[in-house]
Amino acid sequence: MASMAKMKFHVAVTADALEALNAYVEAERDCEKEWIAERRRELLLPDMPRRAASAVRRDIRVQAARMRRTGEFSGNRDDIVARAVREELRSRGLDRKWPKPPEGETDAPGRPWGTPPSAPMGEGGYTGRVSVNLPYNLGDTVRRAAYWTSKAAVEALQEWADHWGDGVDAALREAERNGIPAELALMSAAGRPSAPQSALEIRDRLRAQILTTGDLLRAAIERATGASQPELPDEA
Repeated sequence: MASMAKMKFHVAVTADALEALNAYVEAERDCEKEWIAERRRELLLPDMPRRAASAVRRDIRVQAARMRRTGEFSGNRDDIVARAVREELRSRGLDRKWPKPPEGETDAPGRPWGTPPSAPMGEGGYTGRVSVNLPYNLGDTVRRAAYWTSKAAVEALQEWADHWGDGVDAALREAERNGIPAELALMSAAGRPSAPQSALEIRDRLRAQILTTGDLLRAAIERATGASQPELPDEA
C-alpha cells in the first residue's frame, strides 16, 4: 500500500547525538515492555482458559499499537525521528505542500552545490551515522522543503563561483569527480582573481541560508532527545 511506503535517509551526526538517540530509543522501548508486562500480570489470571488468555494478550497488543499511533508510546527509532521531523517542520513553517522540484534535482548525494560540510568528519564532528525510514510523504516533504528553501541561495552561490571561482581545493575535488587532470584544474583556478574579504563574507552569508535534508534530520534528532528548541507556533 502507498501509505506504508518508506523513504530511507542516512545522516551524519555527532557522537553525542547518536548516543542520546540510542539511549532515548532504548528507554522508550523498556517503558513499553514494562507496561505490557504489567498489564499481563494484572489481566492474566491463574488457571485462565487458554482461549481467554490468548484474547487478553491480543487485546494488550492492540492497545499497545494504538498507544504507539497516538504517541503515548514513542515506538521504534523510525517512529521517534518521524514524530520529531514533523515537529521540526512545523517549527520552521515548512510543514506544507511544496511544488515538485525539477527532475533529478533532489537525487544527487551530499550537500547542495557550493556548500561546505556542516561540521568536520573527525573528532568533535560528525563521527556517527543514523539511518532512518520516514513515511514516504513525510520524507518527500523534507526533500522538497530543503530544495525550495535553499534554491535562491544555491543559485546565488553558483553566480558567485562563476565570478570568483571555488578556490584551489574545490577545483581539485571537482576535477577528480570529472576525470580532469589536476594540473589543468590548478591552472584554471590560478587564472581567476582572488575574492576580496567582502565577497567571501557574501559567500558565507549565502552558505548559511542553505538548508539540507541532513540539517533537518539532525535538528529533529536533537529535538527528540530533549535539546533546547524554539517553541512550536500555534495551530492555525
